[in-house]
Amino acid sequence: MKDLEMRQVYTKTILELAEKDPKVVALEADLASSMGTSKLKEQLGKRYINVGIMEAEEMGVAAGLSVTGFIPFIHTFAPFATRRSFDQVFLSLGYAQNHAVIVGTDPGVTAEMNGGTHMPFEDIALMRVIPGNHIYEVSDPYQFKAILDYAHVTKGLFYIRTIRKQAKSFYNGNEDFSKGYCKLKEGTDGTIFASGIMVEEALQAANDLEEQGISVQVIDLFRIKPMNEDIVIEAAKRGPIVTAENHNVIGGLGSAVAEIIVENNPVRMKRIGVKEQFGQVGKLEYLKEVYGLRALDICKAVKEVITE
Repeated sequence: MKDLEMRQVYTKTILELAEKDPKVVALEADLASSMGTSKLKEQLGKRYINVGIMEAEEMGVAAGLSVTGFIPFIHTFAPFATRRSFDQVFLSLGYAQNHAVIVGTDPGVTAEMNGGTHMPFEDIALMRVIPGNHIYEVSDPYQFKAILDYAHVTKGLFYIRTIRKQAKSFYNGNEDFSKGYCKLKEGTDGTIFASGIMVEEALQAANDLEEQGISVQVIDLFRIKPMNEDIVIEAAKRGPIVTAENHNVIGGLGSAVAEIIVENNPVRMKRIGVKEQFGQVGKLEYLKEVYGLRALDICKAVKEVITE
């Protein structure tokens, strides 16, 4: 599993689920080649539906399928799964309390050369305001499969945010992902909460800080809603907190953590993420530098909250 690209994990998992459950249906929005789901078409037949470049219609079709007892797994690029289709997602899936799983790919700066129109820094913020839904940002192939399996058997609306290509593996497949977080490094001076591609940056930052005599724990907080409040409150009791996300600092992981902290145990905190900026064309490492999403940016933030 760890050697598979995230799109391969998706295709493999959906195929496994569909073989066991005739109610599983896969929906695409003309991205079969990008996501590698053309294999699903061959295997699933009529249970594979490509609606074309009509993402709002994709959500409507999913709602109809869900009403009739099917379990739709919906894929498209993250901005089109959320920003472009928000009304249909909110009403036809969320408000109607339908069981559907939306997978939004290439979030934030990982859209790279597709540029600002395809670069969502607001998708989590939008999805967070839908009552009763589930939001995940995955960082690892094993984690992605586990969450897809969970979404299959759990009623409700899911939004899973992921890259399409190779992801660094942090897990071995034996972890318990049910709590919505995994602690990847111990530390005593503070906490870094991270999700998605920022988990790797957070671990690098923690290792760099350790060499400078600063000890921070790193927690992959991959379930953004409903967030595990206990781990956030526990971290706040330990000391300062830094959050790191490939998203606008308004409305995403950092905001969700801050809301819990301010109501339960206020501590010094800084949010690493995109600050009032639109997307642009560029390679990943360049974009990380432009938007301040590197390990060194996290290190700076940790030092600031610890020494303030």
